[in-house]
Amino acid sequence: MKPAEKVVSYFYDEDIGNFCYGGGNPMRPHRARMCYTLVDSYGLTKKMMVQRPRPREFEEITAFHADDYINFLRGVTPNTVDDNMTQLRRFNMGIAGEADCPVFDGLYEYCQVYSGGSVDGAAQLASGNAQIAFNWSGGMHHAKRAEASGFCYVNDIVMAILELLKTYARVLYVDIDIHHGDGVEEAFYLTDRVMTVSFHKYGEFFPGTGALDDIGYCKGKGYTVNVPLKDGMDDDSYKLVYEPIMQKVMEMFQPGAIVMCCGADSLSGDRLGCFNLSLEGHSNCLEYLAKFNVPMLILGGGGYTLRNVARCWCYETGRMMNIDLPDGLPEKALDDFNMYLDTQRLRIAVSNMKNANERQELEQIKTAVLEHLSHLPPVPSAQMAYVPPRLGREKAEEGLPEEDPDVRGGGRAHEEARRVRDGDESDGEEGSGRGGFGDDPSSLHGGKMYRRFPGAEGAGAPVGSRGAEQQQQQQQAEDMQGVQTQAQQQQAQAQAQAQAQQAHEAAAAAAAAAAASGAGPAAEAGGRAPGSGGGGVAGTSVAATAPPPQPPRPEPSGPPLDIAALARSQQVATVAAAVAAAAADPSTRLAVMQHLVANAQAQQQLQQQLAARGEIKMEGGGGGYGATANGGGMAAFGNDGSGAAAATAARMQQVGEGLADGQQAAAAAAAAAAAAAARGVRLPGNMGLPGGYGSLGNDGQYDQY
Repeated sequence: MKPAEKVVSYFYDEDIGNFCYGGGNPMRPHRARMCYTLVDSYGLTKKMMVQRPRPREFEEITAFHADDYINFLRGVTPNTVDDNMTQLRRFNMGIAGEADCPVFDGLYEYCQVYSGGSVDGAAQLASGNAQIAFNWSGGMHHAKRAEASGFCYVNDIVMAILELLKTYARVLYVDIDIHHGDGVEEAFYLTDRVMTVSFHKYGEFFPGTGALDDIGYCKGKGYTVNVPLKDGMDDDSYKLVYEPIMQKVMEMFQPGAIVMCCGADSLSGDRLGCFNLSLEGHSNCLEYLAKFNVPMLILGGGGYTLRNVARCWCYETGRMMNIDLPDGLPEKALDDFNMYLDTQRLRIAVSNMKNANERQELEQIKTAVLEHLSHLPPVPSAQMAYVPPRLGREKAEEGLPEEDPDVRGGGRAHEEARRVRDGDESDGEEGSGRGGFGDDPSSLHGGKMYRRFPGAEGAGAPVGSRGAEQQQQQQQAEDMQGVQTQAQQQQAQAQAQAQAQQAHEAAAAAAAAAAASGAGPAAEAGGRAPGSGGGGVAGTSVAATAPPPQPPRPEPSGPPLDIAALARSQQVATVAAAVAAAAADPSTRLAVMQHLVANAQAQQQLQQQLAARGEIKMEGGGGGYGATANGGGMAAFGNDGSGAAAATAARMQQVGEGLADGQQAAAAAAAAAAAAAARGVRLPGNMGLPGGYGSLGNDGQYDQY
């Protein structure tokens, strides 16, 4: 019996091909237009729903991305780049012809369009109106919360997954782009509701991340899967590791929906790639997952030999519709573009390049991944319950009108459980160069968020259903009551923090006065307020101690540091202070530091600020990914004895607030490094990886994290 045909939605905006990165940049949005022309030439558009996506608005994009970053994307133009060089460096962007992520005409509109296709596709799946949705313009998997990276500005994949999490308890993300999907991994590194699986080239290759032992952290430990590969991966080798791993993933995780980044740069002959996959081998990855009959959102990604990118995505569109397209290209496609005159065929030939992946090595990688997947806890069998939004925002936004969560696509409101985590166009296609926040999606985008509770089977609507109107009204009333209670708690917390800060300032003033009068540290012994102790988290009591004969080495104070609580903190100042305390405790120090490292540029800025103050000694120069080699990196924060005296919680808090705008985990990472210097700890490795896209170096120290 022939299986029932699946309903397919294809999202495409004809204007996408009008955008151009410029300056010989290998990323060409025009490839999506070429793909659509092929799809239409083969008659596939008659057998699916072709829809124009709704461009996403500022409020919807900033549900994940930082407001200041998106404001910058919205306002900057090629004519104003000279006036915004500081901001360009901050957001890892540059000038066309010089940067992987240049400013070009229509940049913000481009981001609105491609992100709209992915989110609309996710909404189609969640509503049950389609079983498969395509957005070949999407797949920008390198973009971070407040940073562009690897030709990617807005992470449409994260936005789409967050949309799916409103309906599904678990979402699986699979990345077969040749480059590691670092942006998506970072966003969901601390949650067990999203599993990220990436098959990628590893080593001296952008972005230099995705080691085998990077498996997630805290609640998300085990839910990050990385399969590092070498040059020359062919169809058989890829299948050897892909199918057993994905079989185990589906068995253990049982996702409600799948999102795939199908970068075509893993094909043979790609300008920036070094794998040797055929169309059949690449497409097999999609077809294998389609057999599990789980809703799938299929996105683009990398791919820089344009004619092969269009061929690949067209072929895979047909295969996902159970249509085996003929090899001869339709006349319409040949007439519209002169890109296919090389062979005038759909399928591409693989090369005779050497496969550097030994079978024994692949077996070892596969065994290691399967072993760690086998230790995942069983999937809970429970109902999903509505989680209300947190209406409170930062102080700067107090008094502003509340935003409509239905307009924002789930709202900006986050629960307190905010987690911080530590191309070608022509046939003469011949490169360019190409690391924010880990959010627990069970607490993000509270407008329509659901969470599973054990033992609630049959207690309400099943996963993904809408429930009765009466049940919704009752739930909304309960939600509003919870929101009001939460707002009161937040107000009380803010008052307590303000009082603690005042007490700390008073104690500091008293200590300074005592020191000036010759009283020494004794004047400070009894004047320390709860919550103002050296380097502790706000609210931690610190007992008064007798003045020592000489400045003592700081010791841990208050209750043991709760790393999970630290990760939930939303304020960098609090994180930085907590990290300073953690640095005194060897059992938690390195664990906190290694998962707060996120932004090499912010680390460098803090390093320079501290050096200018004379608090540390510079040991190396710096730069960002894909532009300037960074010879110093985190190692420059090593202990040379100059920073020990000044590494107090107050300084940590000032630096964190001044550098990171109150939200960037990178500042906390830098503060952790400075705290380590004060404690006599030298961080291993060189986090500032030199080189550009396709040539990013790795000195081997990165793996130590």
